Amino acid sequence: MTGLGAAAQLGIRAFAESGIVELRSNAVREDVENVIRSAYRQVLGNAYLLEGQRLTSAESLLHSGEITVRDFIRMIAQSELYRERFFYSNSQTRFIELNYKHLLGRAPQDETEIAYHVDLYSSQGYSADIDSYIDSVEYQENFGDNIVPYYRGFSSQVGQKNIGFSRMFQLYRGYANSDTSQGQKQGKLTWEVAKNLASPIRPASSGALVGGAVGARGDVYRIRYMQAASPNAAVVRRSTNEIVVSFEQLSSKLQQLNRKGCRVMSIGLAS
Repeated sequence: MTGLGAAAQLGIRAFAESGIVELRSNAVREDVENVIRSAYRQVLGNAYLLEGQRLTSAESLLHSGEITVRDFIRMIAQSELYRERFFYSNSQTRFIELNYKHLLGRAPQDETEIAYHVDLYSSQGYSADIDSYIDSVEYQENFGDNIVPYYRGFSSQVGQKNIGFSRMFQLYRGYANSDTSQGQKQGKLTWEVAKNLASPIRPASSGALVGGAVGARGDVYRIRYMQAASPNAAVVRRSTNEIVVSFEQLSSKLQQLNRKGCRVMSIGLAS
């Protein structure tokens, strides 16, 4: 996870400080209610939920232990409520971006992922497409049956491209914002994904995380990362380093750091 200092600057401190929400075997009613609230907030993109819109039957099944958290997540994403908020009102590309954000906690990595879900929906329909996220190996490895999905894209992930770190900020617009209030009907990442480019990141104070412009392509960025420990060293020690790169170099440099086993801690405009 990004360091708390950088997280505060980037507007993601609330996520950096929050713990993983998991439904354990000894959970009491209050624990289940916390899971339900967290699940709605995650899958519905932090949107306000009226009491009459709650999936009471699904909640009851979770309280009684008849379904898992993953089943509950599936019921929300398969519901008419989710379709009305994100499927009917958005382009297909935007819907896919939001599914990755809501169900896998990250942004799409490349055009292949977008094309896969376009083809799957065309050939098998809505339900099969939603199930493909929740039944994926990636979902199982990160969340299993009892963890509420969370935004993983704010930190580098094993087996994932670091380019997703910067793209996540295009989908995220602050803790108090919601995915239904952004007024964005077309995909936010269409250009970057098609060109395989990283997205610029602005600190929260610049307005980029609350809907402002993302800035010029000629900007220069400072990457702060943790150096991987040497396998031959007697003492396992990791050092923190910083490098400054142009926007055109950003994607390749992130990929290079990932191959070396480094952990990207923050990316921001160089002053």
